[in-house]
Amino acid sequence: MTNGTGSVDIVIVGAGAAGLGFGVTLRHLGIENFAILDRAAVGASFLRWPRQTRFITPSFASNQFGQLDLNAVCLETSPAYSIGVEHPTGKEYAAYLQAVAKHFELPVTTGIDVLSIARKAPHQRFRLETNRGDIRARFVVWAGGEMQYPRTCGFQGAELCLHYSRVTSWDDLAGGERCIIGGAESGVDAAIALAHAGRRAVVFDREEPWNRKGSDPSQLLSPFSRARLHSAVESGRVTLCGGSVVTGVRRNGNGYQLALEDGEVFDSADEPILATGFVGSASLVRTLFDWRDEDFPLLTENDESTVTRGLFLVGPQVRQGNLVFCFIYKFRQRFAVVANQIARRLRVSTDPLKWYRRHGMYLDDLSCCEDACAC
Repeated sequence: MTNGTGSVDIVIVGAGAAGLGFGVTLRHLGIENFAILDRAAVGASFLRWPRQTRFITPSFASNQFGQLDLNAVCLETSPAYSIGVEHPTGKEYAAYLQAVAKHFELPVTTGIDVLSIARKAPHQRFRLETNRGDIRARFVVWAGGEMQYPRTCGFQGAELCLHYSRVTSWDDLAGGERCIIGGAESGVDAAIALAHAGRRAVVFDREEPWNRKGSDPSQLLSPFSRARLHSAVESGRVTLCGGSVVTGVRRNGNGYQLALEDGEVFDSADEPILATGFVGSASLVRTLFDWRDEDFPLLTENDESTVTRGLFLVGPQVRQGNLVFCFIYKFRQRFAVVANQIARRLRVSTDPLKWYRRHGMYLDDLSCCEDACAC
């Protein structure tokens, strides 16, 4: 399918880490009649990262010892081996994804924007309306990225701020000091990059993520970020303002003024940085899911929509109970769970998935995720 029209068994929406990783899983099952669609390019979300941003999870080639590289999207690959970098940039990682697509001969078509997804009856095929015609599919696997869907609301004046996702390079920002609203990974990454560029940064966050303890890296700063942040604070270029809630931003002459929940105000000469995260691409097909909260779809135990049979979700928006699958090494373990369901319904042998289970790539027993680190 090269022109964006036709009929296939499975359409994967998104040619990023989740979409390509799941596509390789289908290849290993011997499933051929599928398509991967992306409106931009392979690895588009990673190509939008600021130039200085790097993976917080390390890449290390360890396949021959039975341990998959943390940043690999599929078996038999390793970003550390492919690009020779432990903490790759977005551009470097996109190159790895492009190599995966080429090596496994994945049926990727770019330049196709999925405008809507509908189905008249549960037993009928999905109809995907795109900018290049309609596509019919028995199954849809949503694998859209997050970087293209920033969270830009939440308080009055948020539109006056510059969201993290709109920064091409932190070196390009003028001014001597920037206020950063949000102290999780993206906010800390912004502060570190600004400090490295010789500027000052003040980070505001109610929850103080930099002080949070725990063994789930999805809930606290990574060691990579924490170590760099410590150095930036020690340099005097980064100030952390914990317990501070920004309730509004307004223009103040040629600068800006941040209003805090406790009544204090903070003046800033330059545009504040929004590091408030992303709403996720699944919001584009909101009506096809029930939602556990504003941001995350409600899923069955097999990551299928609870209201639209045949529609599955893979990638960082997957949630199962209290478990967060936002890292690649986490959500890749659910590819085989989804693939198992589709293969069974297509009456395709699932024997190749035993290989996935042996290599820790088939996580269907979530009780193993309850163990915490002792020390």
